[in-house]
Amino acid sequence: MSLTLHTIKPSSGSRKKVKRVGRGLGSTGTYSGRGQKGQRARSGGKGGLKLLGMKRIIMSTPKLRGFKSPYPKMVAVNVGDLEKKFNDNERVTPKTLLEKGLVGKMKVLVKILGSGEIKKKLIIENCAVSVSAKEKIEHAGGKII
Repeated sequence: MSLTLHTIKPSSGSRKKVKRVGRGLGSTGTYSGRGQKGQRARSGGKGGLKLLGMKRIIMSTPKLRGFKSPYPKMVAVNVGDLEKKFNDNERVTPKTLLEKGLVGKMKVLVKILGSGEIKKKLIIENCAVSVSAKEKIEHAGGKII
């Protein structure tokens, strides 16, 4: 059989038949799936979300535990660690930090924090720097580019 528009059918089990309630004796009993008396058994007595149009949005959004930021986290590197691993007048970039083992991955954002002491002149590139770290680096004679 050739594949044409009139021969295409959905795969078995992908479509569910609509429950036709209240259409004669052969449907689903005398109450038509509405239970016995009460507001919801009457016509127009269905409850539900009153925010019309919001139901689909609420139902479709994934309910995750906590919060996941779309932005990557910055890896913190202290000034004291730079003092131990780097020599005088050396450049500090995310690549050199990876080579020295201060950062785990290549494509990360690095922020240099001011914990520890520094006496070496270092040139810092492509890294975010805290205010206290900036003071210590510039006091030691280093530059931030």
